[in-house]
Amino acid sequence: MSTHSSSTLSEVASKQLLSAYGVPFASEHQVLTSDEAVAAAESLGYPVVAKLGGDKIAHKTERGLVRLRLGDAQSVHQAVTDLLSAATPEDGEVHVLIAPMVSGSRELIAGLLVDQQFGPTVMLGIGGIMAEVIKDVAFRPAPITEAIARDMVKSLRMQGLLEDFRGEAAVNMDQVVACLVGLSAVATERQDIVSVDINPLIVKSDGNIVAVDALVEMGERLTNESSVRPAYSDSQFKALFEPRGVLVTGASTHPGKFGFVSLHNILASGYNGAVYGTNLHGEEVLGIKTVADIAELPDNSIDLVFVCTPASANPDLLRACANKGVKAAFLTSAGYGEAGDEGRILEEQLVALADELGILLAGPNGQGVVSTPANLCAQIVAPFPPSGAIAVASQSGNFVSSFLNYSRETGVGISRAVSAGNAAALGVADLIEWYGTDDATRVSLAYVEGISDGAGLMKRLAAAAKNKPVVLVKGGSTENGARAAASHTGALAANDFIFDGACKAGGISRAATVEEAFEAAATFATQPLPKGPNVIILTTAGGWGVVTSDAIARDGSLQLMTLPPDLQAQIDTKLPPRWSRNNPVDCAGGETRDTIPEVMEMIASHPDVDAVIYLGLGIQANQARLMREGRFYPDHGLERIVEYHERQDARFAQAAQELSVRTGKPILVATELAVADPDNAGVVAVRESGRLCYASGNRAVAALGHLYRYAVHTGVAHR
Repeated sequence: MSTHSSSTLSEVASKQLLSAYGVPFASEHQVLTSDEAVAAAESLGYPVVAKLGGDKIAHKTERGLVRLRLGDAQSVHQAVTDLLSAATPEDGEVHVLIAPMVSGSRELIAGLLVDQQFGPTVMLGIGGIMAEVIKDVAFRPAPITEAIARDMVKSLRMQGLLEDFRGEAAVNMDQVVACLVGLSAVATERQDIVSVDINPLIVKSDGNIVAVDALVEMGERLTNESSVRPAYSDSQFKALFEPRGVLVTGASTHPGKFGFVSLHNILASGYNGAVYGTNLHGEEVLGIKTVADIAELPDNSIDLVFVCTPASANPDLLRACANKGVKAAFLTSAGYGEAGDEGRILEEQLVALADELGILLAGPNGQGVVSTPANLCAQIVAPFPPSGAIAVASQSGNFVSSFLNYSRETGVGISRAVSAGNAAALGVADLIEWYGTDDATRVSLAYVEGISDGAGLMKRLAAAAKNKPVVLVKGGSTENGARAAASHTGALAANDFIFDGACKAGGISRAATVEEAFEAAATFATQPLPKGPNVIILTTAGGWGVVTSDAIARDGSLQLMTLPPDLQAQIDTKLPPRWSRNNPVDCAGGETRDTIPEVMEMIASHPDVDAVIYLGLGIQANQARLMREGRFYPDHGLERIVEYHERQDARFAQAAQELSVRTGKPILVATELAVADPDNAGVVAVRESGRLCYASGNRAVAALGHLYRYAVHTGVAHR
């Protein structure tokens, strides 16, 4: 959405409008002369504030049009005289506002704006003159509920300013929530308003809030929504992901050509459907006898065509494929939208033709499609990942490869993967929607960058997230974000806070990095959702527990719970007196053969515990590795102790997985050996259990935080 032809209401008119929606303002008087100002000040009581106002005056502070702490009639008279003298012809008709001098050491900013991509959006942040520097803000798309408004408040980094502060009471949360809900009502009921700025929203010493300045910008809202294409059918998606037969057009005998590599990857991955190829000379390629003319191929045996031919050949090719019953096409061909105006025209024509023929069109300029349930690797690059429950949709082929490589590294498998290329017809949202219905998929993992219709994208992804988790990583900041010229709110929206708020509102798990995105998806795919925020850390060394505790504190949602007395008493029976007797549960080197599994079971089985993070796996097996590599092995009894050490760490990993399944609680195992020594017996055992072994406690916390917030959003977990 975007706006044009905007105009700014005066401060008086802005306050009158917003007061009707529950925004609390201080009493004030509008005057035209210095004498009237003195009378107003006398009625309000000193000290007062004087501000020059008018329909064309926006940034009063920047122009020096505000006078503070006026304590007597003389100072009020002089201040108002000076303010009226400072008016310029461009200001039009002016007046002076006299208001009480509201004191408070804390200031908030609240507002709304109509963002070009995401539509009406409500904002709350730490305010004052430093608001645009501090940038501690939260955005959510309107309309918002009271619960969403409370989440906005809790998401601010500077929570200490909202609590009891230097002898002042905690901020009145109910008033802040009512203000935000009121702004949401403005956004939805007043289609002629494009921006509201309330800065500052002063927090008084008793915790109550009062707005002392407001700005409302009027204008026409223009929609910039993309046209919605008809959804592809389930049978078309099945043709893409589980085809009865695959045709590679442009199959080549040259091992460096796409037509060779894609055919090789299809055959090498074990696809057991029929495989065909076209080649101008009808050559045999990798044992496949190609044909020069698609008409020579059998009818109704091919569901998917993988296109490696030039753009000029593709219209006739699609027509010929449709005649054979093909229902899906993946195009690697370049020369379309990415190539300029002429290419965009060709792309639009190709999409229209595919729609006419009833063919699902993926690409063009794409990398390929993976479907492990069908052993299908129709790609122009490696790798082919292990089978699993993560479905990938990406606007970047490189990141599809990255996610598949992480899958191979960790053993947490993939169900489907598509690089959307130019996404001329089949986009990320289309894929995520279908993944939500796919029995082979437990979680969707997406990479997006260019966004033309943010509100439409978020609506579709949020709907999909109601069925299954959606993990999203975004490249680049929000494009073309709306900036209301007269508004601090608009200036603060120039980054991607709006996008982040839309993700939170939709229950979409936004990751900061590609690594975090994969690990979050892998956790969703392999761990149960927590029923609450309470986490206990089980560690074999104190330092790991400390830094992981810090990570939980930074997460802002999870809780490092106080160790329940009955659980402490239980653990006392298994560990020596020197153990930490707190959370983290630090074994302090007091482990015997069965200590770790037994203590882990006590923790996981306790009704107040919602999740466990286990640190220190692999220590014994790491010593075993050094013994194996040393010159004394296998003598001196080393062979027996090496086997014992490796067996122990494997047992610990298996115990974590079995306990998690039995209790229905997430148990995350973390050790740097996941990266430093992937062949460590403990790490291998985690991988063989189908779960992710995290490279550090903080990475485990990040993944668990995504699980918990999604569980809260869907009603699985309590707060």
